[in-house]
Amino acid sequence: MDVDAWSREFADFLAVFAHRFPRVESRRQAASYLRGLLSELERKNGWTLAEMSGEKGPERLQRLLNFYAWDTDGLRDDVRSMVAEAIGDAERGMLILDDTGFLKRGVRSAGVSRQYSGTAGRIENCQVGVFCVYASPAGRALIDRELYLPKAWTEDRERCRQAGVGEDVGFATKPELGQSMLARAIDSGIPFAWVTADEAYGQVGRLRMWLEERDIAHVVAVPRTQMVISMRLAQERAHHLIAELKPDGWQRLSCGDGAHGPRVYDWAAVDIRPWREAGKGHWLLARRNLTHPKEIAYYICFADERTSLAELARVAGSRWAVEECFQAAKNETGLDHYQVRGYGAWYRHITLSMAALVFLVRLQKADKKGDVPNTYR
Repeated sequence: MDVDAWSREFADFLAVFAHRFPRVESRRQAASYLRGLLSELERKNGWTLAEMSGEKGPERLQRLLNFYAWDTDGLRDDVRSMVAEAIGDAERGMLILDDTGFLKRGVRSAGVSRQYSGTAGRIENCQVGVFCVYASPAGRALIDRELYLPKAWTEDRERCRQAGVGEDVGFATKPELGQSMLARAIDSGIPFAWVTADEAYGQVGRLRMWLEERDIAHVVAVPRTQMVISMRLAQERAHHLIAELKPDGWQRLSCGDGAHGPRVYDWAAVDIRPWREAGKGHWLLARRNLTHPKEIAYYICFADERTSLAELARVAGSRWAVEECFQAAKNETGLDHYQVRGYGAWYRHITLSMAALVFLVRLQKADKKGDVPNTYR
């Protein structure tokens, strides 16, 4: 690898957000931290990052996360702007909401509790982070994050104070945290055409209405028992409506390429919500597994009335970009390798990991344009 080329790219990257670190020492430690997150270290915790930086211990890097004054949310905003510049697409870009678990052994880390972890697929002692991902045909990256605090935490203010949770931080559900992140993304002007999310978010009517009031097209997963207003002016369950479809009501379509080629399913869309704004469409979308036809996923959709079934299927299938994004951030930039307990420190590590991931996105873009030397590819 051409070290000089890497260093120049990295210096340009750091310059974008250097102003978020008002002191020389915090800027220096942030650069060291990011280099460590981008390294090939198997574990990227305080000790291993310190050793890589030539430090005798993790104290300086810990001060970066716990004590130095720097603008964490400002860096988050810079990350979002860099993502928009690198892979923004007003016609095919999308915002995706999802959460992921961070397994923990103790009880002092902010937000830690016995709760469901999608990472483990079961209830575990963990923290849960809610994320907003930006995805387009050019790539994908994390652009926002919030730490979920269970009620057991927000109702115990002394415990919150010990973990550095501010008095102004109250309980918020995961969909409410997701909505806050969507609002920030929208206000920033990032180019996108769709919002999508899994059923933990899609089944929340308030979130869907919030999107609809802002004329934001969306395809969000819902449970099979979701109540919808059919064209018969009746409330009916999603799986009952889809069960009425005739065989020719389904179309076989690919919703994008996966690790093993095109991801092909049978798809169908049924009109719902007879009262609607002119020019807008509401559908109940269904995806049927070819190998196991009884496995059907359901989505509620809102978009321009001319939107095709193929486009709805594409958006529904694109939600898996968030899983790829989590995997890349955990494997490549140490998203889950932290050893901090404090509320603010969690945000700082996660934001730096997100920034490191954007650096990789920028490199990928440069590589596609041919701006990266062969020795750097």
